[in-house]
Formats: sequence, structure tokens, C-alpha cells
Amino acid sequence: MKKVGVAILGLGVVGGGTYKILTEKKEYFKTTQGLDVTVENVLEKNIDRATALGIDKSIVATNIEEVVSNSNVDIVIEVIGGVEPAKTFVMKALMSGKTVVTSNKELFAKHWSELEEEAKKMRVGLFFEASCVGGVPIIRTLQEGMQANKILSIKGIINGTTNYILTKMSLEGSSYEEALKEAQRLGYAEFNPTADVEGFDATYKLSILSSLAFNAKVDIENVYREGITSITKEDIACGKELGYTLKLLGIGKNSENGIEVRVHPTFIPNSNPLATVNDSFNAVHLVGDSVGEIMLYGRGAGALPTGSAIVSDVIFAAKHHEYYYAAFENSSKGNKSTKFVSDFVSQYFIRMTVKDEAGVLSKYSGIFAKYNVSIKEAKQIAGVEGKVSTIIITHACKESALRKAIEKIEELEIVYSVDSVIRLED
Repeated sequence: MKKVGVAILGLGVVGGGTYKILTEKKEYFKTTQGLDVTVENVLEKNIDRATALGIDKSIVATNIEEVVSNSNVDIVIEVIGGVEPAKTFVMKALMSGKTVVTSNKELFAKHWSELEEEAKKMRVGLFFEASCVGGVPIIRTLQEGMQANKILSIKGIINGTTNYILTKMSLEGSSYEEALKEAQRLGYAEFNPTADVEGFDATYKLSILSSLAFNAKVDIENVYREGITSITKEDIACGKELGYTLKLLGIGKNSENGIEVRVHPTFIPNSNPLATVNDSFNAVHLVGDSVGEIMLYGRGAGALPTGSAIVSDVIFAAKHHEYYYAAFENSSKGNKSTKFVSDFVSQYFIRMTVKDEAGVLSKYSGIFAKYNVSIKEAKQIAGVEGKVSTIIITHACKESALRKAIEKIEELEIVYSVDSVIRLED
């Protein structure tokens, strides 16, 4: 039976979950996988945290040198998060000839090419299933299950915190502030929630996923990003009345015009399968030119779901003697010939407060027409004191045209405010 020595860098939520799976299922892995997996080292400065998990003090390391110099360690698991010291630790592990498994989406999105270059040089593995969508096996699906396809699009709910907040706002009528506070109380949101609610976390994940899906390096700088902090319960209520659900989506499209990648709040029809993904769950919808539509759904975060993905990588690495790397040009700058679409095409939900008088519709619709923005649907909601709220759904149009039209509409004396502009996907 093959013996596999593992080191875990960090004993936070995910590190603790990973240790739990590796130790509690040790005999199970022997029986089902033919592997004797042993945790040889844990890097953790807080000794009490380690002992609370039942870890013997003799395997607790307080510096990375103890780990990389341990000849019994074959695979290093990095679950520290952030760029530093995680990057330094991962590079040292790779340079010492050890395969690395990481859940660190920020590190991977920002330094993938550098890490992979070192892994190639040392002929070791670099695995990152847990970096995107928690326990959902999206990375391996893209790498090993979709080879027969040119992937045309990838759309996903890939951040559990924002999905929980938007679910609370939709189902309970909570304000953004109320939903965020509840998410923080339950541990779904950090004390400083910026990475989640401003879309950074989803951007890192979409960068990785779209690179794999479209076989081209997609830097985070190529991803348009917009968070949910300006979303109101009024927006969500109006969307629901028209048959739409609001989600923070990561969207990637691959067409003859180039690659289009964006993260932003998006209205989708209630008939869309992503519309039923609630709370902290995640889902990714793929369209391949051969297979058609596929959707993967599951827990996007948490100790055991993410630990599940990490241990899956550990077992995969232990059972495969040849490692594979990115099939595209994974240099720091990528392939200069790759085209990216910045002026993307979308439908739009627009909520405005206007004067309650005759002729208002003709004035703003005339401006939309001037910029080739076609109105699909318009609805007025009763207001007060001469004001009325107007909801407009457009047909698909270019982002630049829509923005120019909105600028001119905001100048109209009959328009008090343009309250929301939210993209819509079928």
C-alpha cells in the first residue's frame, strides 16, 4: 500500500475540516483508494488550536522550514488564505520538490503562472480544486470532463456570502444592511465583508474558471467587477414583480468577438435553474458546443465541503504519477493575441423616479431610441406628490450605448433620479 505524507499549512476553518477528513477517514482511504495517508506536519503558531483538534504536539511546526525539510511530507496543503505569507510558503514547498494543494483563490488568481512555472521546473503537482466553489468539483469537470467541447459560456453563483444576503433580501424583504448583519452573525460574512460584497472573491474565481473553460489566460484585470452594496430591497421587489430573481453572477462568454468576463448583480428569469439556488449554496452553469447545458450545484464554502475538495486533490495527486499543467500560454501576461470584449451586450433593468405627468414616456424613450436602445417592457408604479417610479426592461444593447443614454436621461428635468441600472441575462 502506498504511503502518502501530508502537511497542512494553517488550522483555520478549512484547515481544521481537512484534518478531520484525513484522520477520520484514514482507514476508508486505505480500503477504497489503496492509500495510507498520514498527516506528518501541521504549520500552526497557535498550539492550543492544534491540541483542541486532537493533534499531537510532536507534529506541530511553527515555521515553514520544518515542513519543507521533512522528508516524510510528500504533499503540502495550503489553507492560509491571502497572498502573503501563503505565496512564500507555497513557493518554498514547490522548490523543495513537494506537490502543493491549495484552496487559495486570491493567491492562485494573482500568481498562477509563477507558481506553475516552479511546479513544472521541479516536476511536481499543483492542485487547486478547492479554490473555486468549495466542494463542487468544477475544476476537475473543466479539466477532465469537457475535453470534447468548446465551452461557449460559464455562468455561476460563485460566492456564498452574497447569495445568502440576496436570498434574505428576496425571500424576507430584508434591507441590504439587515441581511449583511445576519450573514455576519451566522459566520457567512467576515467582519470586513469587502472581498465578498464588492465582488473581489467572485472575480478571483471567475478568472481561474474562465481561463480553464476558454483555454486562455484571463487575468483579474480582464474581469469587469461590480458588487451588491448598492442593491436595494425595492430593486429586488420590482424584479420579482416582473418575474426575475437577482443574483451576483460570474459570467464568461467565448465568441468570435473574443472573451467576455464580468462579475455583477444580475436579474435572471425565475425559470433559469440558477434562480432556485438559495442561501449560501453555489452553482455553475456551463454550455459546451457538444454536450449542451450542464449545471453543478452544492456547498460553496465551509470546513467539510472545502475540505472535501482538498482531500480529493490529495488523493488524485497521490494516484497519478504524471501531472498536467495549463494547456494555454500561462505566462504572467498571457497570450497577447487573446481578444477580450469590454463593450459587452446585455439587457438592462432600469428603475427611475420621474414626474407624474403626460409626455414623460416619449421624452426618455426618444433618448433611448437615439442611442439604439430598444425598450422591451415599461411599467409605472404609483408614487406620491407628483412622482412615479418607472421600471424599464431593455432589449439587448451595448453597454456603451446604454451608459450614454442614461447620462442624457439624467439631464432631463422630468427625471428626478435614475435609481438603479442592473444587467439582465436570460
